[in-house]
Amino acid sequence: MRRILRAVIGCIGFVCAAAALTPAFAQNWPTRPVRVIIPLTAGAATDIMARAVFDQVSQQVGQPFIVENRPGAGNTIGMAAVAQADPDGYTILANSSTHTVSPATRSKLPFNVITDLSGVIPLGNMPVVMAVNPKKGYKTLADFVDYARKNPGAVNYASAGAGNSSHLNGERFRIAAKFEAVHVPQRGAPEALTEVIAGRLDFYFAPLLNSITFLREGTLQALAVSGSQRASALPDVPTTVEAGYPNSEYNFWAGVFVPAKTPGAIRDRLHAEIVKALKHPVLAERLAKLGADPFMITPAQFDALVKQEIEVNTALVKAAGIVVN
Repeated sequence: MRRILRAVIGCIGFVCAAAALTPAFAQNWPTRPVRVIIPLTAGAATDIMARAVFDQVSQQVGQPFIVENRPGAGNTIGMAAVAQADPDGYTILANSSTHTVSPATRSKLPFNVITDLSGVIPLGNMPVVMAVNPKKGYKTLADFVDYARKNPGAVNYASAGAGNSSHLNGERFRIAAKFEAVHVPQRGAPEALTEVIAGRLDFYFAPLLNSITFLREGTLQALAVSGSQRASALPDVPTTVEAGYPNSEYNFWAGVFVPAKTPGAIRDRLHAEIVKALKHPVLAERLAKLGADPFMITPAQFDALVKQEIEVNTALVKAAGIVVN
């Protein structure tokens, strides 16, 4: 009995000591390079934003943040790599809001988005524009919808991949506006934009960060913004709801995640460093020029947002009849 009592007391002491050391450990983190996995192609909106933010974070903490692009399977290849990584703060995920689409479109994931990955913070809300080739001659969104309704099956649209958030964005608007369109998935955002600019595909719900240069040059035209509010960089472009299509809004963000068992103190430290980076004047100005709007919430609020969006996307996938696997 004495031996058992001593063992129990020893375990309690170890747990208490570990708990006391955790905050200090987090303050020392990171002591070596951190790997940032992005499950999208280089040049995607999330990739551009994440590289900019983590460059600033790297300067703040004195350790490199090494970006590794792992695109494919609707972002789930990169997501799985992080979900199954050691929860030590040295492998993190920077993902788009496709993060909340994957559970709805893919039934055989090797991980659980809610229980195996924890949210840290969104890097920003990225307005998405319904981009078309200006040579098509549409003056308003209503012009486009009118054409699509009168020519069923003649319209097609691009996405950054089957099951990607841009795929669901296109379907949500198509259903709300009541027209038929053929989905033509591309490898990523750059490829989707190229097809619309070339006139081979009719429209693409493009992140403003990727499309803003083409919009300014006049090689693309924005008929509407798909989010809940207008983009600060395009104040004269209405939302799809303002243009007359209820239940068509679709918000797009980029955010940071860690393996779920990562110590809370490390997650909080990473959150604090990213907030500091996002408030840095140079980075804030750069992101604003790219059309990204601040979206700073707590890890708990981010986890709650993810759960809510998974429910919404699951209902949308069923309504649209989307089948990926």
